[in-house]
Amino acid sequence: MDRLTTLIERFHLTVRIVPVNEANMIAFADATGQPSTVVFHTRTGGVVAPEQGVLFAAVVDWSGASNPLLASLPEVVELDLTGKDDTRVLVSLMHQEAAANRCGGQSVVNRLGEALMVRVLRDQIERGATEIGLLAGLADARLSRAIVSMHDHPGRLWTNADLATVAGLSLSRFSELFAKTVGETPMGYLRRWRLILARQDVLRGDRIERVAHRYAYASPESFTRAFRQRYGASPSRLRGD
Repeated sequence: MDRLTTLIERFHLTVRIVPVNEANMIAFADATGQPSTVVFHTRTGGVVAPEQGVLFAAVVDWSGASNPLLASLPEVVELDLTGKDDTRVLVSLMHQEAAANRCGGQSVVNRLGEALMVRVLRDQIERGATEIGLLAGLADARLSRAIVSMHDHPGRLWTNADLATVAGLSLSRFSELFAKTVGETPMGYLRRWRLILARQDVLRGDRIERVAHRYAYASPESFTRAFRQRYGASPSRLRGD
């Protein structure tokens, strides 16, 4: 089961090389000059760091607060590269591209940065190092089955009982564990996920009626009410109609 691809593909990610004092991600080298640590500040501005020992500094922009992946990460994430030879190679390639300043370098850095962010997320899930939120839910083998089902099929008419069955838990245990781990009810998360996707579709220009139907709203009017409550404006106003 792939716990990340659907989420990653729904949010635009850019990684740009910047001066250290403007960065929210910095890769550090050890005494031998080899990549040792990547530090990522998810909700603050620049990372305070000495110039010495820095392989590269970058700004990661991944749709900000609208991205539930970022919202579920701790404020500071450290990726220890000890024993992670493939990720060390990835960081070294980013360092080389940043230092060379060659034609097309920014495009290469951006693609490599996407791969690095996947490694950061995998590490958080595998170590169970996340705070209460989406990634903590994805780190749980039972809850992750239900969460991925919501991500992959947001328009299905899910019930708590359906999702509990997918997770292999009783309804009461599923509801309790989901709220404790993710920080909201299963239906609350599903509604939020649907509206995140709906907002993207509206901004892309999709018709309101189609978006409402796509995400299982009973009518365009009920969708508009939910959208306005979440975002403070109707779908048509957000789009500028």
